[in-house]
Amino acid sequence: MPWSNQTGGGGGWKGGGNNGGPWGQGPRSSGPNPPDLEELLRRSQDKLKRVLPGGGGGSRGAFNPVVALIVLVAVVAFLGYNFFTFRVDANQVGLVLRFGQFDRQVGPGLSFRLPYPIETVYTPSVTEVRQTTVGSIPGASGGRDASAESLMLTGDENIVDIDFSVQWVINNARDYQFNVQNVEGTVKATAESAMREVIGRSDVERVLTEERLGIQTQVQDLIQQRLNQYGAGVQITQVQLLNASPPPEVIDAFRDVQAAEQDQDRLRNEAQTYANRVLPGARGQASQIVEAANAYRDQIIAIAKGQADRFVKVYESYKVAPDLTRQRMYLETMANILANSDKVVIDEKSGNGVVPYLPLPALTGAPAPSGANAGVKP
Repeated sequence: MPWSNQTGGGGGWKGGGNNGGPWGQGPRSSGPNPPDLEELLRRSQDKLKRVLPGGGGGSRGAFNPVVALIVLVAVVAFLGYNFFTFRVDANQVGLVLRFGQFDRQVGPGLSFRLPYPIETVYTPSVTEVRQTTVGSIPGASGGRDASAESLMLTGDENIVDIDFSVQWVINNARDYQFNVQNVEGTVKATAESAMREVIGRSDVERVLTEERLGIQTQVQDLIQQRLNQYGAGVQITQVQLLNASPPPEVIDAFRDVQAAEQDQDRLRNEAQTYANRVLPGARGQASQIVEAANAYRDQIIAIAKGQADRFVKVYESYKVAPDLTRQRMYLETMANILANSDKVVIDEKSGNGVVPYLPLPALTGAPAPSGANAGVKP
């Protein structure tokens, strides 16, 4: 029975009259009966045809089921691609959770999944090199003041300002994603702690001068060891000291000390250079003098031995023939004495003077002797 035939009163609908309805106002129509179901389906079909491709233009032709099927397949494919698939880039790893529990790990490419909230996908980048900086960076644009991080105590109870950076990558995506909540903060805190430990075992002079490379290596090893204990899934690739200097309050005094140390090193190098130049010459002269003394010693010893041997030989000859040996020694001695003398022969039988026998020096071209050797009387 139509809404308009129900009247108010008793348990009927409120708002009597032919236009009454269950909410006080019934549907209004031009005829006695409302539109039937076929008419509603036809109108809906016409509206759908206007929306679908090729259904516009006011045409009232028959509904095309092929076009509707194509549209339905496209809609299903679109929904399936967005709800049942996910893409992992070449630099990423896909981690799939099923009801909040780790299920599988997938590589780069297109993969299937169950829609959320059944399965959830995380895609961390495993090839990106991340950098964490500890301390302030003086002079850098937009640098931040982090003196509480950078001021550290050395082993000899001095304070230094250390700024350094840590570069790291993900080497285990599952541990990185699920073991530690804030990996970057953990890396920073671990790096600061490791640097303080290494600086606390070193002297300030070595920290500021010659131990930079050793400090970087020690800190890197210590950070990696502790992150492995945490299961952070992180690989430390490099630790680099950006700045190692005294605090600003005492930097002038440190510069004076460094200048004095540089002067000391310069003077020490100059002294070493002078010693390297002088000592070899002195050693050479000493060696030359020693060699000359040894040669003179050997010469004197050889001469003495020769004279001793000659004396022994002469003595042996003297024992055999004393007169002959004595005469021979006399003649040899006189020959040595008169060898360089101007010789004058005196003939005692002539009776009246000295008669030069022969001017031998003039004949031989030798200079005439002077002094005691000018006249010899045999």
